[in-house]
Amino acid sequence: MPPSPVMAMAGLPLAPCAQRGSLMDDTGTSLAKMRATAPLVHQITNYVAMNIAANVALAAGASPAMVHAREEVVEFAGLAQALCVNIGTLDAAWAEAMEMAAQAIAASGRPWVLDPVGVGATQFRRDVCARLMALRPTVIRGNASEILALAGLGGAGRGADSADPVAAAEACARDLAARCGAVVAVSGPVDYVTDGVQSFRVANGDALMPRVTALGCSLNGVIAAFLVGQPALPATVAALAYFGLAGERAAQVANGPGSFQVAFLDALYALTPQDVTAGAQVSCA
Repeated sequence: MPPSPVMAMAGLPLAPCAQRGSLMDDTGTSLAKMRATAPLVHQITNYVAMNIAANVALAAGASPAMVHAREEVVEFAGLAQALCVNIGTLDAAWAEAMEMAAQAIAASGRPWVLDPVGVGATQFRRDVCARLMALRPTVIRGNASEILALAGLGGAGRGADSADPVAAAEACARDLAARCGAVVAVSGPVDYVTDGVQSFRVANGDALMPRVTALGCSLNGVIAAFLVGQPALPATVAALAYFGLAGERAAQVANGPGSFQVAFLDALYALTPQDVTAGAQVSCA
């Protein structure tokens, strides 16, 4: 039998896998609620990702703002409904701005997402991520090597690329989630998502997605948008399924990475909540 999708109804907690019974899950509800809210998402992301991350958020139905100056991040975080932080092109000034924004958004009880890009590559990145982790992100999303490095278990990453399979990071993702109180999402051909108690796999996506630079970085803003007013674990799972399903739809009409990028934005825009519910490939892990 095919795997059952995850319970992702807005405001309804995930039922344990063994107790879901005949409950029919509705991942599309999370997309519908996000679009109805059209949340303002404060994104402190890398130079490479800014344009595509903003376009992805707009296509999905959110409102992006790429604000990183230390002089205004705290004030702007007060306006935003969610924050995502990506350490891809890091420097000292940006690191300070990230911490300031995360502290402000966390103090207000609003959600934020941390993408620890290449955290295992340098001591600077490890130090910055340690300080950001202390501000208790709502969701941590990275590839397997980044999650292993964040958990203090090494990781064989090559800069922003993973050299470890998702399965290698699953146990430490559960431990990391339990220790820091965040949902941890390990991105890969099949994503793994856990809050330390319940875990799920999301099999949506296409092999062309990693061929477009910063597409993964753009996912952070989508997750942050889904988190607004919705429980973190089902919202994260729904965001991953929606994003991956858009990749599948885009691959059907693309001739390569260039046309895929355009088709992907169109697919994000065109997918309906009903499409997401029908196409989500989510199973208990």
